[in-house]
Amino acid sequence: MSALDYLVPYDFSPLTILSFVLVLAFYGYGLVRMPADDRPGSGRILVFVVGVMLCYGVMQTRFDYYSQYMFFVHRGQHLILHHLGPILIALSNPLPVMRFLYSLINPGVRRALIPLGWIYRFLQHPAIASFLFVGLIYFWLWPPIHFDAMLSRDLYWIMNWSMLVDGMLFWWLIFDPRSPVISDALGYGKRILLLALVAIPQMILAPPSCSQGAWCTTCTKSAVEPGQCRQKRTSCWADC
Repeated sequence: MSALDYLVPYDFSPLTILSFVLVLAFYGYGLVRMPADDRPGSGRILVFVVGVMLCYGVMQTRFDYYSQYMFFVHRGQHLILHHLGPILIALSNPLPVMRFLYSLINPGVRRALIPLGWIYRFLQHPAIASFLFVGLIYFWLWPPIHFDAMLSRDLYWIMNWSMLVDGMLFWWLIFDPRSPVISDALGYGKRILLLALVAIPQMILAPPSCSQGAWCTTCTKSAVEPGQCRQKRTSCWADC
């Protein structure tokens, strides 16, 4: 297998690729068109691109193949989708670019997007955000749920996307660059407290799927196509 084969999507998802392309395209367009005084520095741009590409890499390269068959690689995948990738994106502070792009939207479209703002503010309530941040980890690692998610292509993608979106929401709440004095951003003390509160249940969580024998990493897999591999894995896990 050549080095290029490791970069080719294992389980090709047009929606996933389109999503990442659009994110980078809109970000690049905003950088080019926005006033130079408001444009982020090269360091912040690099951090944003690295964060996005890390998330892409664990979802649309050969890394995804290993994530589907080895539990520790799968946990590394979610570590990037739920933590590292969103942290880098939030730390890059893309807010100036987002504000510029928002200013280009037609006023009528802005009014139509108001309900999305209500949903966003609800999800960004500290209690809701922390519950979802920890709850999703527990939910997807619950043995019956996790077992089905790893054998269902649709559930598998829902699981990965939910981890990424939730990670973006939570870490933006923590690293929101706006001052809490002049905006509705969360206070710095509350951010630290929130981090401590979500850390405790994660530290006491032991991956329950391991104890249930949900992962069978000793099986040999000769199939190359994702669908064939899933069929082999189904019969393999049935013997675990």
